[in-house]
Amino acid sequence: MSLAPRLDLRQTQSLVMTPQLQQAIKLLALSNLEIEVFIAEEIERNPLLETGTAEPSDAPDAEPVLIAEERPSADAILSGDTAAEPSLDLDYATESHQQDSVADGGFGLDGGLGMAGAGPGGSEDGPDLDAFADTSVSLHDHLLAQIGPLVSGVDLLIAQHLIDQIDETGYLTVTTREIADRLGVPIVRVQEVLRVVQSLDPTGVGARDLAECLALQAKEADRYDPCMARLIDNLDLLARGDLTRLKRLCQVDDEDMADMIRELRGYDPKPGCRYGGEPAPAVVPDLFIARTKTGWAVELNNATLPRVLVNRGYYTELCSGPQTKASKQWLTDQLAGANWLVKALDQRQRTIIKVAAEIVKQQEAFFLRGVQHLRPLTLARVAEAIGMHESTVSRVTSNKYLSCARGTFELKYFFTSGIASADGGEAVSAEAVKQAIRQLIGQEGDKILSDDTLVELLQAKGFDIARRTVAKYREAMGIGSSVQRRRARALVGA
Repeated sequence: MSLAPRLDLRQTQSLVMTPQLQQAIKLLALSNLEIEVFIAEEIERNPLLETGTAEPSDAPDAEPVLIAEERPSADAILSGDTAAEPSLDLDYATESHQQDSVADGGFGLDGGLGMAGAGPGGSEDGPDLDAFADTSVSLHDHLLAQIGPLVSGVDLLIAQHLIDQIDETGYLTVTTREIADRLGVPIVRVQEVLRVVQSLDPTGVGARDLAECLALQAKEADRYDPCMARLIDNLDLLARGDLTRLKRLCQVDDEDMADMIRELRGYDPKPGCRYGGEPAPAVVPDLFIARTKTGWAVELNNATLPRVLVNRGYYTELCSGPQTKASKQWLTDQLAGANWLVKALDQRQRTIIKVAAEIVKQQEAFFLRGVQHLRPLTLARVAEAIGMHESTVSRVTSNKYLSCARGTFELKYFFTSGIASADGGEAVSAEAVKQAIRQLIGQEGDKILSDDTLVELLQAKGFDIARRTVAKYREAMGIGSSVQRRRARALVGA
C-alpha cells in the first residue's frame, strides 16, 4: 500500500441544519402568543423590522382556507396553491369575502363564538375583557388585615410568618416545630399564635389537615361534641362508607349518623379557595373554524399575530450614508435576517392552515355532530395526506388551539387511538368511547353498573372493547369503580 500523499475527489450528500432552518422548525411549535413575544424580541434586535399594515404591493397574509363540501379538487385547495383556491373576495350576501382576521366579523367566524375580537384585550372599539377580571382580595391579604388588631410585637411576626406558609386552599404547609426553630421562639408560643390565626375568617383556615379543618368548622357551628369528634377522627371509615363501624364508634343510631354526615357535608374542605388567587389565563385560540354555505372556513387568529414588515426605506437610508466594511456586512446580515423572518412566518402560517384544514376534513363528523362521531386519527395519516413529515405535523399541533361552534379544543385533541367496531365497521375514537362511558355512568341511577355491565352495554352500542380498557378509560376520567360509586351513593342517601 502506497503511503505517499495524494488528492482524492469524492461526492457525498448530507443534510445541513443551518441556524435559520433550526429556528424555522422551532417557530412551528410556538403558539400565536409565543410568536408575538418572539417577534417583539426580533424587532428590538433588528432595526430593519417593524410591525404595521402591508402596502397593496406587498405579499398578502395567509387567506382563510375554504373547504367546500363538494370538493373534487380538495387536494389542490389545501396544497397552498392560491390559484386553485375559490375566490373569497365577494360581497357580504355570499358570506364569503376576504378578511384580515376574525375580528372583522364578515366571514362568519364570529358566529357561535361570542367574540368581537380575538385578542386578549378585545378590539379597539370592543369591550376590554380585562375589566371583568376578578379584583377580589387574596387570602393572605385578607388574613393579614384581620390579624393586625389581635396580636402585636413578636406574636405579630409569628402570625405573619404562619400566614405566609398557608397555601391557596387555606392549609398550613409547615409544622409548628419548623416555625419555632426558624424564628428561635418556643413552640408553645407558636401554637398559641396559630390558634389565633385559626380563629380568623374563613373558618377552618390554618388547619394542618382535613380533620383539623372540619373540626374548626364544627366548633364554630357549636356541633363539636364527642360523637362528632369521633366521626372526624375516623374520616377514612367515612370515605370507605363503613357506616356500621362508624355508628358503633360514635355510639349513635341511623338518624343521628345521617344528621352528622349532613352536617359534615355542609363544611368547606378548602376554605381558602373562596378568596382570589392567580386568575387562570384564558385560552386564546390560534385558529377559527366556521361552517359556511359552501363548506368549512379555516382562518388564523391574526388578532394575536402581528404583521412583520421589512423597512426597506430605512435600509436605503442607511446604505446611502458613510459605511465601513464591517457596518456594510452588518447591514447585509440584518436585511437577510429580516427577509428570512418574514418568509419563515409566512410559511408557518401556510403550514398551520394546511394541517388544520386536513384535520377539519378528517374530523368533519365531529364538527357537525359532536364528540360521539370523533374518528381515530394519527399524525402519520395527516402527514401523508398533506405531503409533510410526521414530525412537522406534530410541531404544528403542539400548544395550539382552534375555536369552533362546539368550543375551544387543542389540536392534539383530534388525534386519538381507535377502538374496533363490534360489527366489523369503521373503528371509533377513544374519546367517543369515553363519552359513551361517561353517559352510561351518568344515567345509571340507583343500579350501579359494574365494568362487566359497561362492556356489555358498550358492545350493544357497537364498541368492541375489553373490560380492562373500560377500567382504564374510567380511571382516566376520574370516575370511581362500581364499589366506590355505590358507597358514595349510600353516603348521599344517608
